[in-house]
Amino acid sequence: MSFLKAEWRKLAMVNYEIDPTVLAPYLPHGTELDLWQEKCYVSLVGFLFKNTKLLGIKIPFHTNFEEVNLRFYVKRSVDGETKRGVVFIKEIVPKPTLSFVANTVYKENYETMPMRYVWNENQSTRTVEYNWKKGDRWHGFSVIADLQPQEIILGSEEEFITEHYWGYAKAGEKKTNEYEVTHPRWEHYPVKEFTVNADYGITYGDEFRFLNELEPASVLLAEGSEITVEHKKTIT
Repeated sequence: MSFLKAEWRKLAMVNYEIDPTVLAPYLPHGTELDLWQEKCYVSLVGFLFKNTKLLGIKIPFHTNFEEVNLRFYVKRSVDGETKRGVVFIKEIVPKPTLSFVANTVYKENYETMPMRYVWNENQSTRTVEYNWKKGDRWHGFSVIADLQPQEIILGSEEEFITEHYWGYAKAGEKKTNEYEVTHPRWEHYPVKEFTVNADYGITYGDEFRFLNELEPASVLLAEGSEITVEHKKTIT
């Protein structure tokens, strides 16, 4: 049985090209940075968990909720196979129980904050917005995109951002937790406009404050799908 089953829906992703040395302190043992066309990316990602089940059980008041995270991309070679995955700088959720379970079991860096989201559609576009409250202000970002989804093209930047199927987290200097995330290929909605109204320094620490002044390399909106998160194993 999978550790977690859910739907991830309307994934808004703001992607920045950065100096890879910034990520060195966060790189889990046994992994290396995964680059796209020699570019190192971090992504601000917001989405909605829906119909969430933990070990097959729906937990009251914890089935539908927002998440916002800052993540980067890694890979790990095992017996000739390349596992492409993500590492989370921090994951923000609105429920303290979620943070407790993820931090305890998977050694992730979850933090609980007040959150809200907006999904709107009109005759020609859809708007998706995610917000969180840190300090004395609300932070957030939004995208306006086409109504009709499109396939993600093989070899594209969109494929690189969305097609990582492993999660990695530091469990010590020589220990890493690894877990598999399963889902089908996603479709995306071409983005027309976007707005970022967030202070990365307040949210993620002074070492990421430089993102406040950095223009995103790209922004995308993926529909998402049903997903599973499998049980972790520890790499030493």
